[in-house]
Amino acid sequence: MISKDYRTSNLFLRNEFETDGVWGFPIIKKQELDLSSVELIACSDTSKNDTSNLKKGVHFFVDDFRFESIYNHPERSLEKYGRYRFLLTPDNSLYSEMNAWRQIESVGHSRWVGAYWQSKGLTVIPTVSWAQPSSYRFCFSAIEKGSIVAVGMIGCKREKIAFLKGYDTMIEIIEPSAVICFGSPFPEMKGKIISVDYFSSRKVARNGR
Repeated sequence: MISKDYRTSNLFLRNEFETDGVWGFPIIKKQELDLSSVELIACSDTSKNDTSNLKKGVHFFVDDFRFESIYNHPERSLEKYGRYRFLLTPDNSLYSEMNAWRQIESVGHSRWVGAYWQSKGLTVIPTVSWAQPSSYRFCFSAIEKGSIVAVGMIGCKREKIAFLKGYDTMIEIIEPSAVICFGSPFPEMKGKIISVDYFSSRKVARNGR
């Protein structure tokens, strides 16, 4: 690929999707999903030969290194994850120890991947996470109001007050129609909560078993 081709390629510019806000994150559109039965499988437990878990959604509440290649090679993720019922967007880490530019980058990467998957006809539920209050400026952007969203509870029990402050802000800004909660929710969490047990998501059925 010559220099001009690289500089004008979609994978370099990442500007092919409708954007929102001062940060220009790609918008994840609101999509419908039957919530009467929601099961999840970890991205690290998926397989291109899997036929037993295809009615589940794929979650990314795992270490970042297990899915960080998706952003650089998104076409490969279609074969691996595209056969499952729906996909949560990657849960790129938002640690308070990160500088703001790294947190913004994490959100931008997650939104872009979600918009890309939607452009390929997949059902996508945005994963929402936040850090300190200053992250509220950008971490709830580019998700259509009234969308179904997903949140993870891993590690939140030790920071209940901070978590609930961010959660309430998310509810106010996005006004989600439902929240897929990965892990046990706090009783104070508002909205329609769809709780998914962490341990059940890792006990996947294997072909031939």
